[in-house]
Amino acid sequence: MTLPSPFSEWFAARGWSPHPHQLALLTAQSRAQLLIAPTGGGKTLAGFLPSLLDLAADPRTGMHTLYVSPLKALAADIRRNLEIPVTEMGLPIRVEDRTGDTRQAARARQRRDPPHILLTTPESLALLLSYEDAPRIFAGLRRVVVDEIHALAESKRGDQLALGLSRLQALCPDLRLTGLSATVENPQALARFLAPETEILHADPGPEPDIAMLRTTASAPWAGQGGRYAAADVMAQIRAHRITLVFINTRAQAELFFRELWSLNEEALPIGLHHGSLSREARERVEAAMAEGRLRAVVCTGSLDLGIDWGDVDLVIQVGAPKNVKRLVQRIGRANHRYNAPSKALLVPANRFEIIECQTALDAVIARDLDGEPRPDGPLDVLCQHILLTACAGPFDADTLYREVRQVGPYAQLSRADFDDCLNYCATGGYALRAYDRYQRLIETDGMWRLRDPRRARALRMNIGTIVATETLKVRWRGGGGRAIGEIEESFAATLLPGDTFLIGGQVVRYEGLKEMTVQVSPDASKTPRIAAFGGTRLAMSTLLAHRVMADLNDPAALRRLPGDVQDWLATQRRISRVPCPDRLLAETFWRGERAHLCLYGFAGRNAHQTLGLLVTKRMEDAGLAPLGFVANDYALLIWGLERVADPAPLLDASGLRDGLEHWLAGNAVMKRTFKIPARVAGLIEQTLPGQRKTGRQATFSTDILYDTLRKYDPGHLMLRITRDEAMRGLVDFDRVEELLSRIGGRIDTVHAPHVTPMAAPLLLEVGRVPIKGEAEARLLDEDIAAVIAEAGLDSV
Repeated sequence: MTLPSPFSEWFAARGWSPHPHQLALLTAQSRAQLLIAPTGGGKTLAGFLPSLLDLAADPRTGMHTLYVSPLKALAADIRRNLEIPVTEMGLPIRVEDRTGDTRQAARARQRRDPPHILLTTPESLALLLSYEDAPRIFAGLRRVVVDEIHALAESKRGDQLALGLSRLQALCPDLRLTGLSATVENPQALARFLAPETEILHADPGPEPDIAMLRTTASAPWAGQGGRYAAADVMAQIRAHRITLVFINTRAQAELFFRELWSLNEEALPIGLHHGSLSREARERVEAAMAEGRLRAVVCTGSLDLGIDWGDVDLVIQVGAPKNVKRLVQRIGRANHRYNAPSKALLVPANRFEIIECQTALDAVIARDLDGEPRPDGPLDVLCQHILLTACAGPFDADTLYREVRQVGPYAQLSRADFDDCLNYCATGGYALRAYDRYQRLIETDGMWRLRDPRRARALRMNIGTIVATETLKVRWRGGGGRAIGEIEESFAATLLPGDTFLIGGQVVRYEGLKEMTVQVSPDASKTPRIAAFGGTRLAMSTLLAHRVMADLNDPAALRRLPGDVQDWLATQRRISRVPCPDRLLAETFWRGERAHLCLYGFAGRNAHQTLGLLVTKRMEDAGLAPLGFVANDYALLIWGLERVADPAPLLDASGLRDGLEHWLAGNAVMKRTFKIPARVAGLIEQTLPGQRKTGRQATFSTDILYDTLRKYDPGHLMLRITRDEAMRGLVDFDRVEELLSRIGGRIDTVHAPHVTPMAAPLLLEVGRVPIKGEAEARLLDEDIAAVIAEAGLDSV
């Protein structure tokens, strides 16, 4: 196929020619397509080409194409990039984005006069579909393009999007769908997520990435530190390249690493910081500076993981183990964002064990071995939200809506009983709550369901979304107009006293007080904050990566590629104990002082090991073994107590384990913590109301009361069922506990070691770790680290 003028001329003027996969989308006959193309392969342009050609040949008013992105920053970047060909070819096409950052006046105008191409997010799409004039807004819609579809499909945001697509297809029967992705481990499953009969198109995968471990002047520490030991080496790489993206796994670590880089930045090179807790203005300044080539580096988190097209980025550095192969592939692709140009990336392990994990992840990338956990059926709390928002748009027929939602992958297996349970909950709140007017939200008249009080629509719209993040408070400068800097966790703010200093936005600030639910701060001249930084979420290692790490630990060829000090560390481990095997569980016991320690190497991820810790310590209590506490990481679980465990096998017996966990969960704070998520998503608790917003503590108090009420008076309530399922999958990750026990099949290697072992030492260093607030505390911690390392026989390794 040959592109018509002016498209062929525009490509030729740049020395380009359309790629085969771009032309394939132009000629595709199916209603839905999934294009899998490498980063920099022009897949986004491929997704838009059919729309641009159609609009150029037949100009019209109204919305023609809807583009859905997982990130606000990506939607804004795509708009900037799409405006280039539209402007240079003189096409009569209006392109706009609509996200949570869009001004209210612009949103109102977009409803009255939709652009030809609208770039948005799942949340903003759900909001648009909830309006009474949704049929008019989307009347001319012909295409939907879902970018980075793999990232959406892995979360509730994807379920929300799928339900939005089901509504769009009901409004626009001739709608065509296109999904775009570079990292897909199971194309058939992702295609089913988009539509029942999706055509899969594969582009040439492109060259292998240029990826390696960064050689550092200092050795990696035994535990923690967030990779800051390598800051000088990272700074040297920034000096040697045009533009570098430095990815850090958490916001807190990003703040600390950014601060460390600035202390070494003698040339005052322009380096930015980008993460989700910064103010919108701060993020937009960094994005604009990067697009204009005014920065030499950006320290960032997952906020820049996906799709941002900065062609001058010639190096990506991942600090800390990526924990997930797909995440690493995605981040690597940000460098040399051009087709058939290899991406260049360097990995910086945060500590000694992460050297092994990083090398294993590097090998998996080269082997194109991507990880991905199987997704369960669409969650019912998201369906409840969709039912309520559908009612906001106008009356609906239950039978029609049920058939509609079953057209999309996550809800293809939805039973009518579950749908009716969701509808009943939306209408009455359920048996225990039906006496309260606030939960009487829907009413059926003449066979149609509608809002009982149309005024409730505003509150429902204000609480749209599936992301129930940690409660945060705005941080603003005191005086000077109170300009926003960013956000910090409400729980972190509660620990601050006037005069405390902490890091945010790469600068040290002094806490002055809390006014009208806003944290007020002033600049502080000190170089070191009293409190390191606000908290951050720890990522869990994927199952695939964990299995590969264990295989490498038992592969002599893989071990020979590790640095000499890591090889010596593992040799010391073998001399004192053993190295974990894939199909067996290594259990170590040792005394330290008057405390007996048990270390179980499950390689099942942090959440699963924490769950295992709860279950095993409960069985230890029943057996009179007097456990005192435990700590877990991605690799292992360390328990300490007053009695030595002679035989750990009975503690790990799979029989009755699930029942024991469910009994423990029912009355535990973990369930209350989990209950907040479906309660917020399904509209049981409304965080934001017209003219007011509940604090995190108020919302928690409300959900705790509701949880206790339902558990006492309505134990079969839909929200409790959803909470149980979510807790078992998420916070406790019990599926991976069962996978671990099934994999080892009772095969346990018990080693009674003479003292702490090299592989247990990093876990022992985590016990009792607290934020460092002064030199004395830091010195004590350093002395403890030295003692543990010497005891493990590592002082010379």
